[in-house]
Amino acid sequence: MQTFTDEHEELRATVRQFLADRSDENAVREQMASERGFDDSVWQQLAEQVGLTGLIVPEEHGGAGYGYVELCIVAEEMGRALLCAPYLSTAVMATNALLHCANAEAQKALLSGIAEGSTRATLAYAEAGWNVGDIALNAQEKDGGWVLDGTKHHVLDGQTADVILVAARTGAGIELFRVEGDATGLTRTPIPELDQTRRLATVGFASAPATKVSDGDAQEGLERTLALTLIVLASEQVGGAQWCLDTAADYAKSRLQFGRPIGSYQAIKHKCAEVLVDVEFAKSAAYGASRAAADCLDGEGDWDSLFQSAHMAKSFCSEAYFHAAAENIQIHGGMGFTWEHPAHLYFKRAKASDLLFGDASHHREALADRLGI
Repeated sequence: MQTFTDEHEELRATVRQFLADRSDENAVREQMASERGFDDSVWQQLAEQVGLTGLIVPEEHGGAGYGYVELCIVAEEMGRALLCAPYLSTAVMATNALLHCANAEAQKALLSGIAEGSTRATLAYAEAGWNVGDIALNAQEKDGGWVLDGTKHHVLDGQTADVILVAARTGAGIELFRVEGDATGLTRTPIPELDQTRRLATVGFASAPATKVSDGDAQEGLERTLALTLIVLASEQVGGAQWCLDTAADYAKSRLQFGRPIGSYQAIKHKCAEVLVDVEFAKSAAYGASRAAADCLDGEGDWDSLFQSAHMAKSFCSEAYFHAAAENIQIHGGMGFTWEHPAHLYFKRAKASDLLFGDASHHREALADRLGI
Protein backbone atom coordinates (compact mmCIF):
# COMPACT_ATOMS: atom_id res chain seq x y z
CA MET A 1 0.00 0.00 0.00
CA GLN A 2 1.08 3.58 -0.66
CA THR A 3 3.24 5.07 2.10
CA PHE A 4 2.50 8.73 2.70
CA THR A 5 5.08 11.29 3.78
CA ASP A 6 4.64 13.89 6.51
CA GLU A 7 3.98 16.45 3.77
CA HIS A 8 1.23 14.25 2.36
CA GLU A 9 -0.42 13.94 5.76
CA GLU A 10 -0.18 17.69 6.24
CA LEU A 11 -1.91 18.20 2.89
CA ARG A 12 -4.63 15.75 3.91
CA ALA A 13 -5.17 17.53 7.23
CA THR A 14 -5.34 20.93 5.54
CA VAL A 15 -7.89 19.78 2.95
CA ARG A 16 -9.96 17.92 5.55
CA GLN A 17 -10.16 20.99 7.77
CA PHE A 18 -11.09 23.24 4.86
CA LEU A 19 -13.86 20.86 3.82
CA ALA A 20 -15.10 20.51 7.39
CA ASP A 21 -15.48 24.29 7.48
CA ARG A 22 -16.94 24.80 3.99
CA SER A 23 -18.53 21.49 2.96
CA ASP A 24 -20.34 20.15 5.99
CA GLU A 25 -23.68 18.36 5.65
CA ASN A 26 -25.68 21.60 5.74
CA ALA A 27 -23.57 23.09 2.94
CA VAL A 28 -23.90 19.93 0.85
CA ARG A 29 -27.68 19.93 1.20
CA GLU A 30 -27.83 23.63 0.34
CA GLN A 31 -25.80 23.15 -2.85
CA MET A 32 -27.83 20.07 -3.83
CA ALA A 33 -30.92 22.25 -3.91
CA SER A 34 -29.31 25.16 -5.77
CA GLU A 35 -29.60 25.76 -9.50
CA ARG A 36 -25.84 25.63 -10.19
CA GLY A 37 -25.06 22.81 -7.79
CA PHE A 38 -22.05 24.43 -6.14
CA ASP A 39 -20.95 27.56 -4.27
CA ASP A 40 -18.86 30.00 -6.32
CA SER A 41 -17.23 31.41 -3.20
CA VAL A 42 -16.08 27.96 -2.07
CA TRP A 43 -14.72 27.27 -5.55
CA GLN A 44 -12.73 30.48 -5.49
CA GLN A 45 -11.39 29.66 -2.03
CA LEU A 46 -10.31 26.24 -3.29
CA ALA A 47 -8.26 28.09 -5.87
CA GLU A 48 -6.94 31.07 -3.94
CA GLN A 49 -6.59 29.85 -0.35
CA VAL A 50 -5.70 26.18 -0.82
CA GLY A 51 -4.48 26.12 -4.43
CA LEU A 52 -6.37 22.95 -5.29
CA THR A 53 -7.81 23.87 -8.69
CA GLY A 54 -4.30 24.08 -10.14
CA LEU A 55 -2.78 21.23 -8.16
CA ILE A 56 -1.44 19.35 -11.22
CA VAL A 57 -1.17 22.41 -13.48
CA PRO A 58 2.52 23.04 -14.26
CA GLU A 59 4.11 25.99 -12.51
CA GLU A 60 4.73 27.82 -15.79
CA HIS A 61 0.97 28.07 -16.19
CA GLY A 62 0.36 29.30 -12.66
CA GLY A 63 -0.31 25.95 -11.03
CA ALA A 64 1.27 24.13 -8.10
CA GLY A 65 2.95 21.49 -10.25
CA TYR A 66 2.21 18.62 -7.87
CA GLY A 67 1.77 14.99 -8.85
CA TYR A 68 -0.85 12.31 -8.76
CA VAL A 69 -0.30 11.08 -5.22
CA GLU A 70 -1.16 14.56 -3.96
CA LEU A 71 -4.14 14.86 -6.30
CA CYS A 72 -5.56 11.54 -5.14
CA ILE A 73 -5.19 12.52 -1.47
CA VAL A 74 -7.25 15.64 -2.22
CA ALA A 75 -9.84 13.59 -4.13
CA GLU A 76 -10.15 11.13 -1.24
CA GLU A 77 -10.91 13.95 1.18
CA MET A 78 -13.42 15.50 -1.23
CA GLY A 79 -15.18 12.14 -1.53
CA ARG A 80 -15.30 11.86 2.24
CA ALA A 81 -16.97 15.28 2.46
CA LEU A 82 -19.22 14.92 -0.63
CA LEU A 83 -17.93 18.25 -1.89
CA CYS A 84 -20.31 19.83 -4.42
CA ALA A 85 -17.97 21.45 -6.94
CA PRO A 86 -16.85 21.01 -10.57
CA TYR A 87 -13.49 19.69 -9.41
CA LEU A 88 -13.39 16.34 -11.21
CA SER A 89 -14.50 17.97 -14.44
CA THR A 90 -12.20 20.99 -14.32
CA ALA A 91 -9.11 20.20 -12.25
CA VAL A 92 -8.89 16.58 -13.41
CA MET A 93 -10.60 15.81 -16.73
CA ALA A 94 -10.18 19.12 -18.55
CA THR A 95 -6.71 19.73 -17.14
CA ASN A 96 -5.48 16.28 -18.19
CA ALA A 97 -7.07 16.64 -21.62
CA LEU A 98 -5.15 19.88 -22.13
CA LEU A 99 -1.90 18.42 -20.83
CA HIS A 100 -2.11 15.22 -22.92
CA CYS A 101 -3.97 16.31 -26.06
CA ALA A 102 -3.73 20.06 -26.61
CA ASN A 103 -1.05 22.19 -28.21
CA ALA A 104 1.07 24.71 -26.30
CA GLU A 105 -1.10 27.63 -27.38
CA ALA A 106 -4.26 26.08 -25.94
CA GLN A 107 -2.49 25.11 -22.74
CA LYS A 108 -1.29 28.65 -22.26
CA ALA A 109 -4.75 30.04 -22.95
CA LEU A 110 -6.67 27.82 -20.53
CA LEU A 111 -4.51 26.29 -17.82
CA SER A 112 -3.76 29.54 -16.01
CA GLY A 113 -7.49 30.31 -15.76
CA ILE A 114 -8.15 26.83 -14.36
CA ALA A 115 -5.36 27.25 -11.83
CA GLU A 116 -6.64 30.60 -10.57
CA GLY A 117 -10.24 29.41 -10.44
CA SER A 118 -11.60 31.82 -13.06
CA THR A 119 -12.20 29.13 -15.71
CA ARG A 120 -14.41 26.11 -15.16
CA ALA A 121 -14.00 23.56 -17.91
CA THR A 122 -15.09 20.05 -18.73
CA LEU A 123 -14.42 17.29 -21.24
CA ALA A 124 -17.25 16.00 -23.43
CA TYR A 125 -16.39 12.66 -24.99
CA ALA A 126 -19.02 9.97 -24.19
CA GLU A 127 -21.62 9.10 -26.82
CA ALA A 128 -22.87 5.56 -27.42
CA GLY A 129 -20.52 4.17 -24.79
CA TRP A 130 -17.67 5.01 -22.46
CA ASN A 131 -14.82 3.95 -24.77
CA VAL A 132 -12.89 6.64 -26.60
CA GLY A 133 -13.10 4.58 -29.78
CA ASP A 134 -16.91 4.98 -29.77
CA ILE A 135 -16.67 8.71 -30.54
CA ALA A 136 -18.61 9.61 -33.69
CA LEU A 137 -19.41 13.32 -33.31
CA ASN A 138 -18.39 15.08 -36.52
CA ALA A 139 -16.12 18.10 -36.92
CA GLN A 140 -15.90 19.90 -40.26
CA GLU A 141 -13.91 22.84 -41.53
CA LYS A 142 -16.05 25.82 -42.51
CA ASP A 143 -15.15 29.39 -43.41
CA GLY A 144 -11.62 29.02 -42.09
CA GLY A 145 -12.75 27.51 -38.80
CA TRP A 146 -14.45 24.40 -37.47
CA VAL A 147 -18.04 23.48 -36.64
CA LEU A 148 -19.33 20.52 -34.63
CA ASP A 149 -22.49 18.48 -35.15
CA GLY A 150 -23.70 15.78 -32.78
CA THR A 151 -24.48 15.01 -29.16
CA LYS A 152 -22.40 14.19 -26.09
CA HIS A 153 -23.90 12.40 -23.11
CA HIS A 154 -23.09 12.34 -19.39
CA VAL A 155 -20.94 15.48 -19.52
CA LEU A 156 -19.74 16.34 -16.03
CA ASP A 157 -20.87 19.86 -15.08
CA GLY A 158 -21.75 20.38 -18.72
CA GLN A 159 -24.49 22.87 -17.92
CA THR A 160 -22.27 25.34 -16.05
CA ALA A 161 -18.81 24.97 -17.64
CA ASP A 162 -17.31 28.12 -19.14
CA VAL A 163 -15.38 26.04 -21.67
CA ILE A 164 -16.21 22.61 -23.08
CA LEU A 165 -13.40 20.52 -24.54
CA VAL A 166 -14.98 18.25 -27.12
CA ALA A 167 -13.55 15.07 -28.66
CA ALA A 168 -14.70 14.84 -32.28
CA ARG A 169 -13.79 12.99 -35.47
CA THR A 170 -11.98 14.60 -38.39
CA GLY A 171 -10.08 13.22 -41.35
CA ALA A 172 -7.05 12.92 -39.07
CA GLY A 173 -8.89 10.78 -36.50
CA ILE A 174 -10.20 11.88 -33.10
CA GLU A 175 -9.16 15.42 -32.23
CA LEU A 176 -9.86 17.87 -29.40
CA PHE A 177 -11.82 21.09 -29.82
CA ARG A 178 -12.61 24.06 -27.60
CA VAL A 179 -16.20 25.31 -27.49
CA GLU A 180 -17.20 28.37 -25.49
CA GLY A 181 -20.08 27.98 -23.07
CA ASP A 182 -22.12 30.66 -24.88
CA ALA A 183 -21.43 29.41 -28.42
CA THR A 184 -24.23 29.47 -30.98
CA GLY A 185 -25.66 26.05 -31.81
CA LEU A 186 -24.76 24.75 -28.33
CA THR A 187 -27.51 23.26 -26.15
CA ARG A 188 -27.01 22.02 -22.61
CA THR A 189 -29.71 19.91 -20.99
CA PRO A 190 -29.40 18.75 -17.37
CA ILE A 191 -29.81 15.02 -16.81
CA PRO A 192 -32.19 14.11 -13.96
CA GLU A 193 -29.71 13.02 -11.34
CA LEU A 194 -29.61 10.04 -9.02
CA ASP A 195 -26.79 11.80 -7.16
CA GLN A 196 -27.81 15.40 -6.51
CA THR A 197 -24.31 16.29 -5.37
CA ARG A 198 -22.86 15.87 -8.89
CA ARG A 199 -24.37 17.35 -12.04
CA LEU A 200 -24.40 15.80 -15.51
CA ALA A 201 -25.73 17.17 -18.77
CA THR A 202 -26.44 16.19 -22.35
CA VAL A 203 -24.66 18.62 -24.65
CA GLY A 204 -25.80 19.11 -28.24
CA PHE A 205 -23.91 20.74 -31.10
CA ALA A 206 -25.68 22.09 -34.21
CA SER A 207 -23.00 23.63 -36.41
CA ALA A 208 -21.48 24.99 -33.19
CA PRO A 209 -18.27 26.98 -33.81
CA ALA A 210 -15.17 25.39 -32.32
CA THR A 211 -11.43 25.90 -32.13
CA LYS A 212 -9.18 22.91 -32.75
CA VAL A 213 -6.67 22.64 -29.92
CA SER A 214 -4.95 19.34 -30.80
CA ASP A 215 -2.34 18.80 -33.49
CA GLY A 216 -3.38 15.56 -35.13
CA ASP A 217 -4.97 12.43 -33.71
CA ALA A 218 -5.60 12.82 -29.97
CA GLN A 219 -7.07 9.37 -29.27
CA GLU A 220 -4.08 8.14 -27.27
CA GLY A 221 -4.04 11.33 -25.22
CA LEU A 222 -7.77 11.01 -24.53
CA GLU A 223 -7.34 7.40 -23.40
CA ARG A 224 -4.61 8.53 -21.02
CA THR A 225 -6.86 11.33 -19.77
CA LEU A 226 -9.67 8.89 -19.06
CA ALA A 227 -7.37 6.45 -17.24
CA LEU A 228 -6.01 9.23 -15.04
CA THR A 229 -9.56 10.42 -14.33
CA LEU A 230 -10.59 6.90 -13.31
CA ILE A 231 -7.77 6.82 -10.75
CA VAL A 232 -8.89 10.10 -9.20
CA LEU A 233 -12.52 8.96 -9.12
CA ALA A 234 -11.42 5.71 -7.43
CA SER A 235 -9.65 7.75 -4.75
CA GLU A 236 -12.79 9.79 -4.25
CA GLN A 237 -14.75 6.55 -3.84
CA VAL A 238 -12.30 5.42 -1.17
CA GLY A 239 -12.98 8.60 0.80
CA GLY A 240 -16.73 8.04 0.66
CA ALA A 241 -16.38 4.37 1.60
CA GLN A 242 -14.20 5.24 4.58
CA TRP A 243 -16.82 7.74 5.80
CA CYS A 244 -19.49 5.03 5.58
CA LEU A 245 -17.31 2.58 7.51
CA ASP A 246 -16.45 5.13 10.21
CA THR A 247 -20.06 6.21 10.58
CA ALA A 248 -21.34 2.64 10.79
CA ALA A 249 -18.72 1.66 13.37
CA ASP A 250 -19.41 4.72 15.53
CA TYR A 251 -23.13 4.03 15.48
CA ALA A 252 -22.61 0.34 16.27
CA LYS A 253 -20.63 1.32 19.37
CA SER A 254 -23.12 3.93 20.63
CA ARG A 255 -26.53 2.46 19.76
CA LEU A 256 -27.85 0.29 22.58
CA GLN A 257 -30.28 -2.60 22.13
CA PHE A 258 -31.35 -4.80 25.04
CA GLY A 259 -28.80 -2.98 27.17
CA ARG A 260 -25.84 -3.71 24.87
CA PRO A 261 -24.20 -1.82 21.99
CA ILE A 262 -25.47 -3.33 18.75
CA GLY A 263 -21.84 -3.72 17.69
CA SER A 264 -21.48 -6.48 20.26
CA TYR A 265 -23.88 -8.67 18.27
CA GLN A 266 -22.32 -11.06 15.79
CA ALA A 267 -24.44 -9.99 12.81
CA ILE A 268 -23.30 -6.36 13.12
CA LYS A 269 -19.71 -7.41 13.77
CA HIS A 270 -19.73 -9.39 10.52
CA LYS A 271 -21.12 -6.46 8.54
CA CYS A 272 -18.51 -4.07 9.88
CA ALA A 273 -15.69 -6.57 9.34
CA GLU A 274 -16.73 -7.24 5.74
CA VAL A 275 -16.89 -3.52 4.97
CA LEU A 276 -13.49 -2.99 6.59
CA VAL A 277 -11.94 -5.65 4.36
CA ASP A 278 -13.54 -4.13 1.26
CA VAL A 279 -12.36 -0.63 2.12
CA GLU A 280 -8.81 -1.80 2.75
CA PHE A 281 -8.75 -3.63 -0.60
CA ALA A 282 -10.11 -0.50 -2.27
CA LYS A 283 -7.42 1.63 -0.66
CA SER A 284 -4.72 -0.73 -1.91
CA ALA A 285 -6.09 -0.55 -5.44
CA ALA A 286 -6.51 3.24 -5.44
CA TYR A 287 -3.22 4.03 -3.74
CA GLY A 288 -1.36 1.63 -6.01
CA ALA A 289 -2.94 3.24 -9.06
CA SER A 290 -2.03 6.74 -7.86
CA ARG A 291 1.57 5.65 -7.42
CA ALA A 292 1.55 4.06 -10.89
CA ALA A 293 0.21 7.32 -12.33
CA ALA A 294 2.90 9.35 -10.56
CA ASP A 295 5.63 7.03 -11.85
CA CYS A 296 4.23 7.04 -15.37
CA LEU A 297 3.98 10.83 -15.54
CA ASP A 298 7.55 11.07 -14.22
CA GLY A 299 8.73 8.83 -17.03
CA GLU A 300 9.45 5.88 -14.75
CA GLY A 301 6.44 3.70 -15.63
CA ASP A 302 4.59 2.52 -18.71
CA TRP A 303 1.10 3.45 -19.85
CA ASP A 304 -0.09 -0.11 -20.40
CA SER A 305 0.46 -0.89 -16.71
CA LEU A 306 -1.24 2.37 -15.80
CA PHE A 307 -4.32 1.47 -17.85
CA GLN A 308 -4.50 -1.88 -16.05
CA SER A 309 -4.18 -0.19 -12.65
CA ALA A 310 -6.92 2.30 -13.55
CA HIS A 311 -9.37 -0.43 -14.56
CA MET A 312 -8.63 -2.42 -11.40
CA ALA A 313 -8.97 0.61 -9.13
CA LYS A 314 -12.30 1.71 -10.64
CA SER A 315 -13.68 -1.84 -10.39
CA PHE A 316 -12.57 -2.50 -6.80
CA CYS A 317 -13.49 0.93 -5.47
CA SER A 318 -16.91 1.05 -7.13
CA GLU A 319 -17.99 -2.19 -5.51
CA ALA A 320 -16.41 -1.40 -2.14
CA TYR A 321 -18.07 2.01 -1.93
CA PHE A 322 -21.51 0.70 -2.84
CA HIS A 323 -21.22 -2.16 -0.34
CA ALA A 324 -20.06 0.21 2.41
CA ALA A 325 -22.86 2.68 1.69
CA ALA A 326 -25.53 -0.05 1.66
CA GLU A 327 -24.30 -1.68 4.86
CA ASN A 328 -24.08 1.67 6.59
CA ILE A 329 -27.78 2.15 5.95
CA GLN A 330 -28.56 -1.35 7.19
CA ILE A 331 -26.56 -0.88 10.40
CA HIS A 332 -28.39 2.37 11.09
CA GLY A 333 -31.71 0.55 10.69
CA GLY A 334 -34.81 2.61 9.99
CA MET A 335 -32.98 5.86 10.67
CA GLY A 336 -30.60 5.13 7.82
CA PHE A 337 -33.43 5.28 5.29
CA THR A 338 -34.63 8.75 6.27
CA TRP A 339 -34.02 11.90 4.26
CA GLU A 340 -32.71 13.64 7.37
CA HIS A 341 -29.80 11.22 7.80
CA PRO A 342 -26.80 11.71 5.44
CA ALA A 343 -26.41 7.97 4.73
CA HIS A 344 -28.60 8.15 1.64
CA LEU A 345 -26.42 10.90 0.15
CA TYR A 346 -23.42 8.57 0.18
CA PHE A 347 -25.50 5.67 -1.11
CA LYS A 348 -26.57 7.73 -4.13
CA ARG A 349 -23.05 9.03 -4.74
CA ALA A 350 -21.74 5.46 -4.52
CA LYS A 351 -24.16 4.15 -7.14
CA ALA A 352 -23.74 7.12 -9.46
CA SER A 353 -19.94 6.91 -9.21
CA ASP A 354 -20.10 3.20 -9.99
CA LEU A 355 -21.92 3.95 -13.25
CA LEU A 356 -19.83 7.00 -14.21
CA PHE A 357 -17.28 6.11 -16.93
CA GLY A 358 -18.45 2.48 -16.81
CA ASP A 359 -19.38 0.20 -13.93
CA ALA A 360 -17.23 -2.46 -12.29
CA SER A 361 -18.16 -5.11 -14.87
CA HIS A 362 -17.22 -2.77 -17.71
CA HIS A 363 -13.75 -2.24 -16.27
CA ARG A 364 -13.18 -5.91 -15.50
CA GLU A 365 -13.96 -6.63 -19.14
CA ALA A 366 -11.64 -3.83 -20.27
CA LEU A 367 -8.88 -5.22 -18.06
CA ALA A 368 -9.38 -8.71 -19.45
CA ASP A 369 -9.11 -7.31 -22.99
CA ARG A 370 -5.84 -5.58 -22.15
CA LEU A 371 -4.48 -8.76 -20.63
CA GLY A 372 -5.61 -10.79 -23.62
CA ILE A 373 -7.83 -13.04 -21.53
